[in-house]
Amino acid sequence: MSRPAGLIFASTLVLACSAALAQPRAATSTDQVTLGQSIVALNGPWKFQPGDSPLDPATGKPLWAQPGYNDASWETVDLTPAAGSFDPVAGYSGFVPGWTRRGHPGLWGYAWYRIHVRVTAQPREKLGLTGPADIDDVYQIFANGSLVGSFGNFSHARPTVYYTQPMMFPLPAAESSGATDMVIAVRVWMESFTLTTTPDAGGIHTAPMLGEMATISAENQMRWLELLRAYAPRPVEAALFLLLAIVAFTLTLFDRSDHAYLWTGAAFLVTALITFLEIIGSWTQWMGYRTGNLIGDVVLTPLSWVAWVMLWWAWFRLSRPGWLPRVLGVIAALDGISVLFAENLLFTLTPAMHSFTHDADLFFRFLLLALFVTVVVQGVRLRGLAGWLLVPAGLCVCVMTFGTELNTLHIRTIWFPFGFQTTIGDVARILMIGTLAVLLLQRLLTSMREQRRLALDIKQAQEVQQVILPEAHTELPGFVVESEYRPALEVGGDFFQIIPSAADGSLLIVAGDVTGKGLKAGMLVALLVGALRTMVEGTNDPHAILEALNRRLMGRGEAHATCLALRIDADGAVTLANAGHMPPYLNGQPLPIDGALPLGMQPIGDFSSMRFQLAEGDRLVVISDGVVEAVDEQRRLFGFERAHELLRSAASAVEIASTAQAYGQEDDISVISVMRTAASVATAA
Repeated sequence: MSRPAGLIFASTLVLACSAALAQPRAATSTDQVTLGQSIVALNGPWKFQPGDSPLDPATGKPLWAQPGYNDASWETVDLTPAAGSFDPVAGYSGFVPGWTRRGHPGLWGYAWYRIHVRVTAQPREKLGLTGPADIDDVYQIFANGSLVGSFGNFSHARPTVYYTQPMMFPLPAAESSGATDMVIAVRVWMESFTLTTTPDAGGIHTAPMLGEMATISAENQMRWLELLRAYAPRPVEAALFLLLAIVAFTLTLFDRSDHAYLWTGAAFLVTALITFLEIIGSWTQWMGYRTGNLIGDVVLTPLSWVAWVMLWWAWFRLSRPGWLPRVLGVIAALDGISVLFAENLLFTLTPAMHSFTHDADLFFRFLLLALFVTVVVQGVRLRGLAGWLLVPAGLCVCVMTFGTELNTLHIRTIWFPFGFQTTIGDVARILMIGTLAVLLLQRLLTSMREQRRLALDIKQAQEVQQVILPEAHTELPGFVVESEYRPALEVGGDFFQIIPSAADGSLLIVAGDVTGKGLKAGMLVALLVGALRTMVEGTNDPHAILEALNRRLMGRGEAHATCLALRIDADGAVTLANAGHMPPYLNGQPLPIDGALPLGMQPIGDFSSMRFQLAEGDRLVVISDGVVEAVDEQRRLFGFERAHELLRSAASAVEIASTAQAYGQEDDISVISVMRTAASVATAA
């Protein structure tokens, strides 16, 4: 139904010129109406009767629509509007109070209007009638007893109601020149809920217009343009809210622990759906009043309350009162149920029951507002400026919550600047978005500072880890040692130390893998390496070293580490102790050593150990599980078979690490290679 702004403007000029040929004037039952290119407002006097017409037994048509029916005993109603009057809800000009202000408070259901007019028109001239531009709620129009059209679906006992839209109906053409008498009857149905939502409710609020069909068509298009203009901002708002919802949900991908972004997306998504429903209800007849209110008022509006309150609850990182989220959900559900009954969406209630459910809805809305105010007050108290920014929007929400009740008291919550409808709800949403924009900017700046600080911490941790790692290539008397380390993240969880002894010519190698990755793992590595460096000043026994490291990890929560310690004496004798680490490979074959629990699992470690001899030319390789746990694009493991083949053929630690990394690194990769050589060769080198 939406159109480009230029087309709307051009159409408005053309239609205004065609309608300006003659201004509409009021018609009474005694008026002589001469029709040319003109339209006449049928202000009255009308005859009015509550209830529904009996049917003619012969024709099956309503008796009250027949031109010969005697309506002298009916009430007389004048639909002439007061100067400057307008509908405070829909914004239509020329508003006339309904039957609730004319002696029928509490009346809902069917009622009839009748008017007698004498029309003078050219022979065969096509005549037309506009439907009431403002009416509660739907209607049928009869001309001289014949149904000429309707707005709403009257095929069921309870008509299907839509929000009022411009309508026009063709009338029978005049058979001859001269005056023709015509009786126009309007059968109106009003929902019971309308009594509580619209001030001065009941029946026709703006008089129909009678005239030549071409001019009636122009008038109808003018009314449609007015309606389109009134709700023109709504598609933009709905698209904006939907876009903001997508952005907010996207932000959750960067920080899943922050639920504020999730609730922000939910709040904007629900608001977008409510706005789309308003567009559909105002511009189309795709969805009836009851269906739209069932989705909007019973489901989406309570969900909107939950989303907005929980958004600020999560945004301000509140934790008290702890019962608030659960109570919020219960109250929102009860409010939806009370609206279901209060608006008679599925049931027809007695007036007393209807009044009770409406009061229940009012009570639950007050409780929802109280929870919202509680969150705002907590935000002000704990977050200072961030909380105060929400106060203006909070005040508008307070007014918006009881907008229907304020309308019935003739307190305006809807305005029409430049013909565009603006509600207190629109103001509240704009202020909410503005508040979120400011807070998001503040949150972004804080996050950037935190990211810079974290990046600096990681850089410093990298530097520390580089310092504590030994040289990649070392030649000692009787040994050639190579090592290679490839962390999966900026800071790794693997560690190793290569410590020669000048006293007896032995070589101590300790390698391990702490649980986790990143900065936390790097800090644990620094702890273990520092403890190891202190212990080797007193002993280089592998079993004693693992016991001491195990004591350091006990009582530190989930701080665990696999670790292997081996000492190679000057004559090639090797003593090895293992705490859950992968066994070393001797000349490409894994050593047959029993498994054991990692460090930090139990107070007294039960480590596996073994002794063997390393001959000249033998090569001993220690690898971490990052080698065998590498995966390719099809998620296939590198595995032990590939590792065995690699260790049999690879010439260096760098080649082993590079091959596993190229396959698809998932974890930290560390490789230590020790080859025993003749002591004289090593010294000469």
